[in-house]
Amino acid sequence: MEQDLASRLSRLEALEEIRQLASRYALAVDSRDLDTLVTLFIDDDRLFREGARGRSGLRESFNVSQRRYSNSQHFVCNHVIDLDDEEHAHGVVYSRVEQELGDTWLVMNMQYWDRYERKDGRWYFAERKGMPWYYTDWDQKPTGPTKMRFIDRPRQEAPLPTAWPTWGEFWSRGGGPGAPPA
Repeated sequence: MEQDLASRLSRLEALEEIRQLASRYALAVDSRDLDTLVTLFIDDDRLFREGARGRSGLRESFNVSQRRYSNSQHFVCNHVIDLDDEEHAHGVVYSRVEQELGDTWLVMNMQYWDRYERKDGRWYFAERKGMPWYYTDWDQKPTGPTKMRFIDRPRQEAPLPTAWPTWGEFWSRGGGPGAPPA
């Protein structure tokens, strides 16, 4: 019984530490605390984002990307975490991101598809992949097929919801939106 209790406590501690990663990420990005931000990621030479290798490359990548926006808020919502073993986990974090770019206020609803690793007793991001539903000017409705509406790039389709395998399966078993169930 005591071993079971210790195992359960260890599991709960892991889940809470991982959950804090997402909130600490949001706070570090919004406060432009790049030194803290990069410590949330595993410290090795793996490729993170936009060709950034290791924490130093990741720091430079964030330095460039965050200078585009004069202000931002990341709101962390649902967080589902699955522990794979004592050193590895994966999860999905919902997020609403609002960013000020020049005289435009942008909004993005998205998920982060994360992989986590524990090293020296502490949990880190091993991979963080942003999966948007839409990105648009705050006062525009994100409807239609091209929901990614960048100011300085052509519109494009967003990865979600079609990136979920269950999405296509659902719609293949009946009509499209608004159709009666099969």
